[in-house]
Amino acid sequence: MFLHGGWIHIIGNMWTLWIFGDNVEDRMGPVRFLAFYFLCGLAAGVVHLYTNPDSTLPTVGASGAIAGVLGAYLLLFPHSRIIILVPLFFLPLFVEVPAITYLGFWIVSQIFSGTLSLALPEDVGGVAFWAHVGGFIAGAVLCWLFVKPQRHGRSLAADEWGVEGAWHPLEGRYRPWL
Repeated sequence: MFLHGGWIHIIGNMWTLWIFGDNVEDRMGPVRFLAFYFLCGLAAGVVHLYTNPDSTLPTVGASGAIAGVLGAYLLLFPHSRIIILVPLFFLPLFVEVPAITYLGFWIVSQIFSGTLSLALPEDVGGVAFWAHVGGFIAGAVLCWLFVKPQRHGRSLAADEWGVEGAWHPLEGRYRPWL
């Protein structure tokens, strides 16, 4: 989980962890989040080992553990909006989609690619698709064990009030006094 295959690999993983992990950590707390992260990474490694027992390629990267964070994010924040970049020839098109749509598409693509990797093992380029799937499922299953009990009527987070909170409905209505 600490070795990566180059700068692009580590930057991509850390960017994804930064985007999704801070919200999950807010709900778990830093110590619980760290334990959760390591368990998801361990589960991802076990699933990869089980699905690729004869592989001679080293497995590097935090993708499996981060996939666990994505699984937790899907359950904790399914209606959050994610801005994605859709390249339209040379024009960048930014589209806002619900987290359930983005993460649902992502996990389906990982399962599809993982299935192809089992059928054509020499053509996958060393990507541990089943580690991603295993981490994602572990994150979805384990997240409820690590989430701190929430008080009724939580206070707004820093990104939910002020100018940014103007378009963020909380239980159907904007309530700046919380």
